[in-house]
Amino acid sequence: MSDKIGAVMVVGGGVAGIQAALDLAESGYYVYLVERSPAIGGVMAQLDKTFPTNDCSMCILAPKLVECGRHPNVQLVTNATITGISGEPGNFTVSIKQAPRYVDITKCVACGDCAAKCPVKVKDEFNEGLGERKAIFIKYSQAVPAAYMIDASKCLRLLHMEKAKAAGKEPPCGLCAKACQRGAINFDDTEKNLTLNVGSIVLAPGFDEYVPNEIKPLGYGVYPNVVTSIEFERILSASGPYGGHLVRPSDRKEARKIAWIQCVGSRNRNIEKGLYCSSVCCTYAIKEAMIAKEHSAEPLDTAIFYMDMRTYGKGFEAYYEKAKKDGIRFIRARIFSIEPGEKEGDLCIRYADESGEIKREDFDMVVLSVGLRPAKTAVETAKVLGLELNHYDFCKTLESNPVATSRPGIFVCGTFRTPMDIPQTVMEASAAAAAAQTLLSSVRGSLVKREELPPERDVTQEEPRIGVFVCHCGINIGGVVNVPEVTEYAKTLPNVVYAANNLYTCSQDTQQLIQEKIKEHNLNRVVVAACTPRTHEPLFQATIREAGLNPFLFAFASLREQVSWVHMKDKEVATQKAKDLVRAAVSKVRLAQPLSLVPVPVNPSVLVIGGGAAGMTAALELANQGFKVDLVEKDKELGGLARRLHFFTPENKEVAPILNNLIESVKSHPNITVHLNTKVVEASGYVGNFVSKLSDGQEIHHGATVIAIGGREYKPTEYLYGQDPRVVTQLEFEEALLKGQAPVEGANTVAMINCVGSREEPRMYCSRVCCTEAIRNALKFKEKNPQARVYILYRDIRTYGLLEDMYCQAREKGIVFIRYSLDRKPQVEAAGDKLRITTYDPILREELVIDADVLALSAAVLGPEDAREVGQLYKVTCGMDDFYLEAHMKLRPVDFATDGVFLCGLAHAPKFLDESVAQAKAAAARAATVLTKDAILAGGIVSKVDPARCSGCRICVNLCPYNAITFDEVNKVAVINEAVCKGCGVCAAACPSKAITMGGFTDEQVFAEIEALLS
Repeated sequence: MSDKIGAVMVVGGGVAGIQAALDLAESGYYVYLVERSPAIGGVMAQLDKTFPTNDCSMCILAPKLVECGRHPNVQLVTNATITGISGEPGNFTVSIKQAPRYVDITKCVACGDCAAKCPVKVKDEFNEGLGERKAIFIKYSQAVPAAYMIDASKCLRLLHMEKAKAAGKEPPCGLCAKACQRGAINFDDTEKNLTLNVGSIVLAPGFDEYVPNEIKPLGYGVYPNVVTSIEFERILSASGPYGGHLVRPSDRKEARKIAWIQCVGSRNRNIEKGLYCSSVCCTYAIKEAMIAKEHSAEPLDTAIFYMDMRTYGKGFEAYYEKAKKDGIRFIRARIFSIEPGEKEGDLCIRYADESGEIKREDFDMVVLSVGLRPAKTAVETAKVLGLELNHYDFCKTLESNPVATSRPGIFVCGTFRTPMDIPQTVMEASAAAAAAQTLLSSVRGSLVKREELPPERDVTQEEPRIGVFVCHCGINIGGVVNVPEVTEYAKTLPNVVYAANNLYTCSQDTQQLIQEKIKEHNLNRVVVAACTPRTHEPLFQATIREAGLNPFLFAFASLREQVSWVHMKDKEVATQKAKDLVRAAVSKVRLAQPLSLVPVPVNPSVLVIGGGAAGMTAALELANQGFKVDLVEKDKELGGLARRLHFFTPENKEVAPILNNLIESVKSHPNITVHLNTKVVEASGYVGNFVSKLSDGQEIHHGATVIAIGGREYKPTEYLYGQDPRVVTQLEFEEALLKGQAPVEGANTVAMINCVGSREEPRMYCSRVCCTEAIRNALKFKEKNPQARVYILYRDIRTYGLLEDMYCQAREKGIVFIRYSLDRKPQVEAAGDKLRITTYDPILREELVIDADVLALSAAVLGPEDAREVGQLYKVTCGMDDFYLEAHMKLRPVDFATDGVFLCGLAHAPKFLDESVAQAKAAAARAATVLTKDAILAGGIVSKVDPARCSGCRICVNLCPYNAITFDEVNKVAVINEAVCKGCGVCAAACPSKAITMGGFTDEQVFAEIEALLS
């Protein structure tokens, strides 16, 4: 075996590649992030908002873009593709071809002078051809790297250079080079062939959106107002071709009536390799309809034409219900064609509704919800790497290890594995990072570079010199708030020596601008007025720290959540409030003083709570990386709910052999200590240094915590369950089927009812697995008894992704699907030796009676019964449905808000076993970002006690929700542990002696803010 290399190549610079790269870089590996285009960001950079929170996509993505661009252990290799590979796991040699950029990124400052002079205009691919760009261009406003590139196929000089040189003439144009004051243009740039040595490769190449030209009846490419969903995203986007104004392409008139047509390029037998479901289209159509209504100055009529509404993800069903309440129409239909409408530019949709009645309806615009296809470049790369693909050309993986490809040492994540949404993509990116970490754990830290920061400037004796940066955030803020007016107002405030507004303050070029202005104007305090401090404050603090300022000499005015979103309909009020908030922020930061951070040692061990498949996977992944793991399971054996599962879906591989092997690996691993019949009864400490007491009296010291306490099956109270032994749940049906037991053995007619206990109050969520579980059991039953009759009563069939194959197979096998609605649920009664199920068929428009031998109920997946009990120990939050709430649905889907605590499996939300395994690996990767550090920084915005003023009343000790305060019995004063303190301020507010002060929120600062707001 050759020596291993402590570097990883991540292929693809979308959100998956970025997440994998950052996890690896934070865990001690050097990363080459290879991207085929001139900038990272992927498709997420093109989106306007994200579901189901409707957060600005770029606002979520930008901090990660900048972090990736500035990280000392991430090297961006753009305009590049893989051409060859040799070697073995742990030591690969990869050949890269990098196309010329013709612009030196070390010199380019993205000023745009070159593009302003360029005479060539072409269609802008980033805006899906709806707008134009120049031959020299930057991919998008917030692009990383923030540098221009010349399109050689369009540049007048490059197109004629060889011919001109051969004739001894000066090539034409060259205006961009003359305009560039930094000399960044290099027309002699050439293709480069790079050879990189890496220990592992993570594939995250993303997807291609389906282009619907071949579906002629839909009129795409014929009628300009028929657009794809990604084109509509660019129409909605503030950085798009129409500046976020909802106008149709043909005449730029505001749309008043828009339709969405689902499953375009998906679930279609007539399209080559197009039978699968693209997983995200239903929910993104809902999002687009919602956001379109917000963008429209007048009431907007929106309609979504669909077959099945597949809102299966966490929070998606409630999102769907909200859309219906907001007036979005949902029409279950089969679309025949799109034709010209009565008015010029209008479109007429001809369709059959669920009963078969032919209808027509005119719309101003039609949006085609196009599917996700395997990226052509990804397929080519897979062939170069020698990877197996499935029958749809997605990367082939195993459900027992969903990020492992057919070639050891190469891992995959995101939409090249199967169509998936952003949270699942981010999870799998972390999972793939974990797999690479495990392979290379012996060489962790061998190639990393240490970040070098300039010394902090001492500004304590200086007069405050404040810089204010106001963000347009496209139209998220700028469409409501008069940003230039706010900026001019900021210039009049005391101690403000510089104020400016920016299109996107979070972009890489603006971070550089802030640093330049700090030096140019000798700024010693900074205010940013932008979207939200929740995701962006750390970014700006890091920026000013790189410029030599203490990161706490900073204030954030939230102009999105507190202004533009709540005062959307009143621009004057919004602008005035924005001025008020900026004035308050300036008043506060004027009094800011530098705060210090202290290093706290990290205990490199982990506690995993829950011994199911997710918990064991996380434990084994971390143990294989060399960390000590304590695995706590409350039951007498490992395995959890997976012990009741028999087959992986859809490959139908047996669960038991894989689960037993996992259990044995965990039990025999020297780095894992298993605690059975045990619970955690007490917990204290903080990230890097937790102390957990077990029910057997043991005390575990650990640096990170993974909560994987599983879920449970709902026990129905309806449909005669518990009253008639012939009514069973799907798990009970599966058990009886495999063991040849009653009531399944000997049955000839089986009925199944889906969504039992799900998708209605008090559980307004989809349990995700039920439709597929029912179909799998139905197929297994038919396999055993081909002549049997099986009826599945459903509300929507949610066989998302590649699971659609099973649905198709079921219909081919003669399994009958009958839809029901909440207002006409099936009725079940005992009728002698049969169960009589009466249900209304909306297609036949009449009631049907099914006499069944067995009724299987697709029961809901419930959150863990001890979720709140365990959650209170580690100060983590549950939702109303007892599933845990992650720190951020998109940015941190396996992190809790409490630092150093992570989650995975059914405790997070309903999911399939392979998804739980991937999330467990992701939790391991995130935990490793803590455990690999010698120390973490604590302090800053925390409370401090003045011993001279402390009366020893202990009020603060009893009130602190984080147990950060103890009492010194010798000196009779309260003592605050800065590493545990979260800066909530409860103690400072309650202290009757005014002995406690909050860093960054002193009484003087708070009163200054209040006075500023009231003035």
